[in-house]
Formats: sequence, structure tokens, C-alpha cells
Amino acid sequence: MALRCLLVDDDVRFAESARVLLKREGIEVDIASTGAQAVRRTGELRPDVVLLDIQLGEESGFEVAREIQASWPTADSSQDGPRIILISTYSEADFGRLIEVSPVLGFIDKSSLSARAVRELLEDRC
Repeated sequence: MALRCLLVDDDVRFAESARVLLKREGIEVDIASTGAQAVRRTGELRPDVVLLDIQLGEESGFEVAREIQASWPTADSSQDGPRIILISTYSEADFGRLIEVSPVLGFIDKSSLSARAVRELLEDRC
């Protein structure tokens, strides 16, 4: 079964390019462009992983990650919660401490985004 992913990014061109790349590499991808869409779509789709841009227009990916975690139904849930990976054009070092204290698995630089990078991070952290 293919890995199911929700990609959350307000850059439409990047999101579509990443969707095509990840799909070609065996990951099913749905796209959201706002924090509200991300929270709603995560609840509807229950993806295996959420790839979440750190800077989502005026919104903070860190805050959106907390909202996704808070909205995840805990009762009668077969999953512990969504596995969230932050993505950005900025380097991980720019946000290191914030990433450490956020409810995410880790970080992938957008230029390094691939199905392999996602799977490796999921395997390392789960």
C-alpha cells in the first residue's frame, strides 16, 4: 500500500511539483494551502504523514502543527496521531530549537524533498 501524504504549502507551483515528484516515487499526495485546510484535511484523510511548510503565508507551520495535533481525535482512534514533518527553503539550523520543542518528527529541506527522504525520516523516528 502506498504511503498517504498531505502536503501543506501556500506556494502552488512548489506544491504541484512536489506532488508530481512524490507521486512518481510511490507516495499518494493531497494538497492543502492554509492552516485551516490542513487541520480539516488531516482529520478527513488521516494521512500517514503531513509535510508542512514552516512559513505558510501569514501562518506559522509550528502553530499549524500544534493545531493539527490538538484536533486529532484520541477516542476510538487507531492511530496515535499524525506524523508531521516540517519542510522549508530555510535550513534546519535556522529553526533547530523550535523544531525540537514542536510536535513534529523532524525536518526536510525543500530542495532535498523526496519519497526516500520522507521514508527514511519516518523509519528513523518511528
